[in-house]
Amino acid sequence: MSTGFERGTDGPKVILAGVDGSESSLRAAAYAAGLARRQNALLALVYVQPVMPAGASLGAPVSGTTEEIAEGLVAEIRESAERLKGVYDVRWQFHTFRGDPYAGLVSAAQELTADAVVVGASEQAGHRIVGSVAVRLVKAGRWPVTVVP
Repeated sequence: MSTGFERGTDGPKVILAGVDGSESSLRAAAYAAGLARRQNALLALVYVQPVMPAGASLGAPVSGTTEEIAEGLVAEIRESAERLKGVYDVRWQFHTFRGDPYAGLVSAAQELTADAVVVGASEQAGHRIVGSVAVRLVKAGRWPVTVVP
């Protein structure tokens, strides 16, 4: 009978952090980077590109495309990594998935064989009622999930 845990390892090998450019997601990435550094784990930074709204596919103007957001995040991450080089070296990768944030992070965690997931707390008021991505990830119960305020 398999328990799903690998024997003979100390700590996580892959720590996934969901980033979307919000302050809480950037704090989550910084927290995850510290965990990855201390555990000598790979930091997998994941941006989930939302599926294009119907109006945009019909030619309606879209302010700030998701590709621009992804490029901006990568530039910001590279700049931070370069600034800290030699002080806090962390192995990291940036990945982009498409879909809704929850499904995208689940797909990313499965594909990248994440051992832990770190996300920022939702900054949207409606999520207190409906449930945030973080709450849904915790309820899925597949990985240890850390929610950073």
